[in-house]
Amino acid sequence: MTTTDTLDAHKHRLEQLAAFIREADQILADWDNYSDQHTDLDGWPHDDHAYGMRASQRDADTWKAFNRIRTGAKDILTTAETQLQQLPPTAIQPRWTWQLSRLYIALDRLTELRDEWLTTRDGLPPSARPGTPEFDDARAERNAEAWHYLDEWAGAGETVLEIHRAAEHALSAPAPKTPAPVPARPRPDGHSAAARR
Repeated sequence: MTTTDTLDAHKHRLEQLAAFIREADQILADWDNYSDQHTDLDGWPHDDHAYGMRASQRDADTWKAFNRIRTGAKDILTTAETQLQQLPPTAIQPRWTWQLSRLYIALDRLTELRDEWLTTRDGLPPSARPGTPEFDDARAERNAEAWHYLDEWAGAGETVLEIHRAAEHALSAPAPKTPAPVPARPRPDGHSAAARR
């Protein structure tokens, strides 16, 4: 793979990340709107079952949206770390390193939950298919456990995009000019300081 191919692949992953963030933000906004309309002033749901089903749908939608970037997520973070190390200190936001570490932790946990789900799914009886309570309940449990980490990616994922923009800006900025040597000032006796050396 050439450098151009690598850059194109990274830009494509960043576009997918941006799409995930937009979709996750919309899912969360829709959830907040639903929650506001279906809870009392103390935040208690009017209908626990309906509220739980809607929360489960939020989790499933966010998991599905994250699948868009799942396979390239580690590469996204690795490239962002490399870009961060190459940036001049004045271009770095102090929170970026911390937020990248949060994204790594969230990704590790999401990978564990995916692997646990695959093991659980493979252990279900053949009659447990999508649409059956046994299958759907197990999948909903995975999605619920994943929600916090998916939300972490939706919130802190913007950091990766910020680092990329800073790296592009640093590459396009003109190199600082080397100052021209200062000519020696003539001394009062008419000779330059350099000539007396």
